Order: sequence, then structure tokens, then C-alpha cells
Amino acid sequence: MLSVDFVRNNLETVKNALGSRNSTVSLEPFENLDKERRQAITERDNLKAKCNRLSEEIGALMKAKQREEAAPKQQEVVLAKARIKELEQLIEETETKLSTILLTIPNLPHQSVPLGADEHANKEIRRWGKPREFDFEIKDHIDIGNKLGILDQERATKITGARFSILRGLGARLERALINFMLDIQTKEHGYQEVLPPFIVNSATLQGTGQLPKFAEDLFKLEKSDYWLIPTAEVPLTNIYRDEILEGDILPINLTAYTPCFRSEAGSYGKDVRGLIRQHQFDKVELVKISHPDQSYQDLETLTQNAEVILQRLELPYRVVLLSTGDMGFSASKTYDLEVWLPSQNTYREISSCSNCDAFQARRAQIRFRRSPGAKPEPVHTLNGSGLAVGRTWLAILENYQNADGSVTVPQALRPYLDGLEKIQL
Repeated sequence: MLSVDFVRNNLETVKNALGSRNSTVSLEPFENLDKERRQAITERDNLKAKCNRLSEEIGALMKAKQREEAAPKQQEVVLAKARIKELEQLIEETETKLSTILLTIPNLPHQSVPLGADEHANKEIRRWGKPREFDFEIKDHIDIGNKLGILDQERATKITGARFSILRGLGARLERALINFMLDIQTKEHGYQEVLPPFIVNSATLQGTGQLPKFAEDLFKLEKSDYWLIPTAEVPLTNIYRDEILEGDILPINLTAYTPCFRSEAGSYGKDVRGLIRQHQFDKVELVKISHPDQSYQDLETLTQNAEVILQRLELPYRVVLLSTGDMGFSASKTYDLEVWLPSQNTYREISSCSNCDAFQARRAQIRFRRSPGAKPEPVHTLNGSGLAVGRTWLAILENYQNADGSVTVPQALRPYLDGLEKIQL
């Protein structure tokens, strides 16, 4: 979240940023509460000074044995202390309300982010690979998976409901191969430490990374508890360091994890209901960096390239897009989307978002560092990105590597993970 001092001293900047992000948050309640708080602080401090002055006067009068003259001043002190107590309670209440408002304000976009209301203002940065030309009728991943017997959404719907899937046989093995392949690249080549975190977290953890309180409807909550299913491994990985002070010389900290992810997809009804694009449960390999503020935007470039390597090794055409102010996520200050080519849709679709959240999450989660031993702690910068969304990579392979006979060629990079298998076929 943004600091109280920053919002107070940069009201117009924050208002303009909120407008560029299509935010409906009004800063008027913040301004009114902040004014009330400052007035209360001023009155409290004046009363404390008055009490100190009166105490000295009372002491002198008592020493001179002028008790009658001291009595009215003593009564003034009693009344002043009672008012001070009221004011301190008021200050505490307004600070709590101010913090609640700050939790609803999105991060400010970095100066390099293009201004725009939505995805139409996004900026394409680069492309990699050339989409394949087919000499037969292109099928989508649902048809391919069903005919090969490796995808079963009908029975998954019976077991659970819509937007769930069963992968069977080589479909399940392909998913597992992708997870291991992605983790191996990130840990062995890019220096990330693998973590196996809890898949269930508490409310404080979700508040730390920005999902709560604003996006509760997008999450799955366990009934009669303070536990939630994670929407992404970003949540537990970032919160490993919640309420901690780190030494600057250990930054950046690079973490990666495979987890299932659970999202209610509130507000997305009717979008991508067919296939694996938008599921309530899906697998993802996540990348997280806890970075030094002076280095975080270079670290964002590195993290994005680390995610791109997976697509390059799988020889899947993709493009990198810089998101506009109106299309970024709540906690991000700058985001690159990786979009993989899907032949059946004749377009690129998101397969990874790589974001720098600046100090936004760190301030919420109280993750701080010292630039040197004994220095004053300050917030780190936190970064995250999908490396990659496994299900979307799975379906992209089926579509880009499909053959006229209904089989799917296994990408060369994955064959060691599938005992040398070259094709998935009946």
C-alpha cells in the first residue's frame, strides 16, 4: 500500500494516478480523516504542553504552601488529561480508518508504463518465433485432447462442476513433465531456490500481497476458518518474509514454486468457458524476487527473460506486451505479459504476467531491509511472474504441435521428461 505521508503530500499525483488506473476510490474520505487526525494531534500536543506548564506552576505553589491557589490549576490538569485520553482514542480510530482506506488504493504506475484505459493501450515490446503454417484444418486443444483420450472435462464436471478438468494418461504425464522442466530451468540455470509452500493461507497473508480486502470474491475461503486457498504461489512465497528485516547484501532473494492455484473467476462468467484457458483450479510455476529498490526494475527485466526462456526452449511463438495503466493488476507498478500463439484462435493469449510491485506489497506485509548494518529499515521491492502457467502451456503445445492424423509431436526439450516419447497418439 501507499504510505499515509506519501498520499497526504502528493494528493493530486495520487488522484491522477487513480484516474489513469480506472480506480473508483475517492480520496475525499482520506482527506477528511487526515484533517481530523492532524487537528486532534495538534490539540493533544497543546494540552500536553499545557499540563506540563501547569504541573510546574502547581509544584511551585505547593512548595510555597499556597494550596488554595493550586487547586484550580489541578482541576485544569484533570480536565486536560481526560481530553487528552479522548483525543488519543480519536487519533487511534482515525489512523485505523486511514489504513483501511489505504488498503483499497491500487499501486501507482511506474513512469515507463503507457497511459490508457484498457488493453488497447498496451504496447507490444517484442516477438519471438514465427507461427506455424498448417496445411490441414486446425483443431483446438479440446478436440485434440478429447480424441487422444488425455482430456476429460465432462467427468470433471460431474465430480466437481464447471471449469474443472481431468487429465489422463499421457495428458497427466505431460503436465507433470512441464512442471519438472520449468522448475529445473529456474533452479539449475537461473539460480532460483525451489520452495514447496502451503496451498492454504490466512487472511493476513492475502492482505500482505494485496488480494484482501478488495478481491475476496475472487478467492475460495474455507468455511468457519481464517483459511483461504491460494490464487497463486506469489502469495505464500512473498509472505515468507512478512514482518522481517533483511540485510541488504542478501538481496535479491529468488524463489520458485510449483503449486495448484484456485480462483473463483468472479466477474468472468461467459469468458473462455470452453477448454483450459480459464479454470477454477490450475497448475502454475511461480517466480518471486525480493529485491533491492535500486535494482528492482532491472530485476523485472531479468525475471521476464527467465520466464521467456521456457517458451523459447519449447519453441512456442510468443510476444511480450507492456501493460497500460488501465490494464495492470492492483498491486503492480509495471507489468509485462507474455502471450503465447494459439493457432485455433489465430491470436496470442496470456501465459504469464511478470510484475514489479515496488514497495507496495512490502509496506503492507512489513518486509524491510537495511542498506548497511544499523541503518534505518526501509521497504524492499517485490516482484513476481508466472514461469509459466502450466495448463496454458499444455494446451499451447497441443495446438502448436498438432498433426494431421490427430497426434501431437512432443517438443524436443520435453522428451527427456517423457522417456524419449516423440508423439502422443492413439
